[in-house]
Amino acid sequence: MENWQAILSIFTFICVIFLIMTEWVHLTIAALLGALLLVFTNVMTLEDAIGYIGNSHGTLGLFFGVMVLVRAFEPTKIFEYLATQIVLLAKGEGKRLLLGIVAITTPICAVLPNATTVMLLAPLIPPIAEEVGINFVPLLILMVFIANSAGLLTIVGDPATFIVGDAINLSFTDYLWRLSLGGAIAVLTVMVTLPFLFRKIWKTKLDDLEHLPHPQINHPGVLTVGAFIVAFVLLFFVIGESLPTPMSPAAVALLGAALAMLLSHQSKIDTVHNILRDVDWSTLIFFMSIFVLIGGLEKTGVISSVSGILSAILGTNIILGSLVLLFFVGLLSSVVPNIPLVVAMVPLLKQYLVNVGLAPAEVLTPDFQGQFPPEVLPLFYAMMFGATLGGNGTLVGASSNIVAAGISEQHGRRISFKTFLHYGIPVMLLQLLTASLYVLIRFLL
Repeated sequence: MENWQAILSIFTFICVIFLIMTEWVHLTIAALLGALLLVFTNVMTLEDAIGYIGNSHGTLGLFFGVMVLVRAFEPTKIFEYLATQIVLLAKGEGKRLLLGIVAITTPICAVLPNATTVMLLAPLIPPIAEEVGINFVPLLILMVFIANSAGLLTIVGDPATFIVGDAINLSFTDYLWRLSLGGAIAVLTVMVTLPFLFRKIWKTKLDDLEHLPHPQINHPGVLTVGAFIVAFVLLFFVIGESLPTPMSPAAVALLGAALAMLLSHQSKIDTVHNILRDVDWSTLIFFMSIFVLIGGLEKTGVISSVSGILSAILGTNIILGSLVLLFFVGLLSSVVPNIPLVVAMVPLLKQYLVNVGLAPAEVLTPDFQGQFPPEVLPLFYAMMFGATLGGNGTLVGASSNIVAAGISEQHGRRISFKTFLHYGIPVMLLQLLTASLYVLIRFLL
């Protein structure tokens, strides 16, 4: 590919990230303009751009389906009701509330993709915060940290871990044995920071619980049927892909969304127009644009050329390579969404292993089903930890971050890049350090 196209792809990507960081332009507008610049300069044809978006149809379908599903049940007031119950269980204490968010989010993220969990749980946060009299933005940020961290507990908890695990043919049980402890350590690392990073909320105490508003659930019959729809969706998220006729999470989410809209429309609690109008289109367009920008880097050879740099720097030193890769991918993942980053990094790492003679050339074939040499696996484990935990660093680092930002904006508050950075950088650096110690002690020493 022409050098000017590669340079333009890099320049465009850096400019988009800069605009997002400085908040001169809304992040969706910045990403969309960057993607369109690549199309209008013919770095990518419109067909190429749509192709890269299509390659990520699973992510987009999942997000859209869950957004519609959650929005369809808003008229029942179920989110306000649950929020009040959580405040009562926490006895109005900020520290109990923070620990409650950890306790609720962690087990769900072990079996559901973290962005999906944030979509399901985040609507509870603003009404909880309003009742306790605190800012809900830090609570949403905490939920994101836990969601991203708990995604390391199982191979299906985070799309990045699934992509890497699938690339090295790692089974569910093998993952539990080798890597789940690292996910637990990541969650504990966030918990250690709670009294310091969230000091104001930690010390908050609501004395008068008797005068809390007690919202009543509307349309209980509709909600009962809706509970069966949600249960169906959650069940098939877990077992769908292992059925004789596999059902992808995206297909399950879209079916759940269609059933929820049918229920809302037929019961006349809301209209299809209102439900679709309130979908967070800004977040969906941001993701589509980012996939195009990453596609531009891939098409122009920028990403593949990095494998040669890796070979020159790392050589065959697995210990050095694992630690460098963990921090390199972690820091990169703080500014590049981790799903497209991992999609690009997996073939790059495989090519590096072949280049330096640590793996046979067969590993490069798309349908390779064999086992990688055990001594090179820590490199892939390091990439999992780096990509997942690095996403806690900045607002654009992980899909769940963007989802939380969209929900926050819908409730009247914007999570600024600077605000997220205030919480994210110390958590990310501390987690990357503890993860590197885990990989070093568990696999390399």
